[in-house]
Amino acid sequence: MAGTAGGRRLVVPPKGTRPTSERVREALFNALESAMDLDGADVLDLYAGSGALGLEALSRGATKVTFVESDRTALTVLRKNVAAIGIPGAEVVPGRVRTVLEAGTSSRYDVVLADPPYADEDVDAVLEALTAWTRPGAMVVVERSVRSADPVWPGPLQPLRVKKYGDTALHWARHPEE
Repeated sequence: MAGTAGGRRLVVPPKGTRPTSERVREALFNALESAMDLDGADVLDLYAGSGALGLEALSRGATKVTFVESDRTALTVLRKNVAAIGIPGAEVVPGRVRTVLEAGTSSRYDVVLADPPYADEDVDAVLEALTAWTRPGAMVVVERSVRSADPVWPGPLQPLRVKKYGDTALHWARHPEE
């Protein structure tokens, strides 16, 4: 982990989740920080697992991170990691990502990080529901297997690029400025 929590190790759920590799996480945040300022950003971490992506965002200056996770074991680990890092601004929301998104929100986010299970068939429906949660200018990054179908980006999200790291592909999109 980089930023104010640099060097700290996170607990990882024993099975059932696939944490983002350190190499991919570093590349993701380097690219994100070259595209926008994370200081003061509101971040939505979907399929949060251990919370590594959202905690990295908090460590690099995000003001608020909302973590959404449905797996009970992963939720326990996520809450432990949030407490261990001790940076204010973390909110853990238990529930299926699609259900949480479709319930709606009054919050809007500057960054959305989504790391769904590679076999998840709901990704396109999740992205459709996600559009109401993003601010103009928001960046959305979806982690998938290079063998998975590319996400279908609903309007107003505009695809930017796909970066591949071994078996992992990061799909980038942006909600355009108004």
